[in-house]
Amino acid sequence: MGYSRAVKVSVLKQVLPPASKSISMVSQDVGIDDQTIRNWIKQLEAGTLSGIEESSPRYLTVKEKYQLIKEAASIGEDDRGSFLRERGLHSEHLTLWDQELRELMDKKSDKKEQELKVLKKKVIELEKDLQRKEKALAETVALLVLKKKLGDLMKEHEGV
Repeated sequence: MGYSRAVKVSVLKQVLPPASKSISMVSQDVGIDDQTIRNWIKQLEAGTLSGIEESSPRYLTVKEKYQLIKEAASIGEDDRGSFLRERGLHSEHLTLWDQELRELMDKKSDKKEQELKVLKKKVIELEKDLQRKEKALAETVALLVLKKKLGDLMKEHEGV
C-alpha cells in the first residue's frame, strides 16, 4: 500500500528528533507497520526520500549547529523559547551540540598535539643524523689532509 508524502513526513517527524518517539509506539498509533517506518528512515538517510531533512535537527551540519548555539547565546532567556520553537528545537539540542562541538575541538587539539610530538621526534632524529654525518665529513677531511701531508713528506724524503 502506498502512503502519501504528507503521511510519511508526519510519521517521520514523530520518530525523529525532537519528538523521538519509539517506532513501535508510532506504528501502533498510526496503524503503519514498524518495518515500513524503518524503511522510510533508511530512505531518508539514503537521500531518496526528501522533504523532512530541513526540519529535523538531525541533519544540521556542524557549522549550522555552531551558528544556532551562537545565536541562542546572544538571545535573552525570555526570547530563547520562541527562538527554539521557530526552528523546531529543544534547549537540550543546544546543550548536546555545545558538548559535541567541545569534544570535536578537543579531539582536534589532541590530534595536533600528537602530530607535533611526532614532528619533534623526527626533528631530533634528523639533527642527530646531521651531527653524525658532520662528524664523518670532518673525519674524512682530516684523513684527506693527513694523506696529503704524508704524500708531501714522502716526496721530500725521497728527494733528499
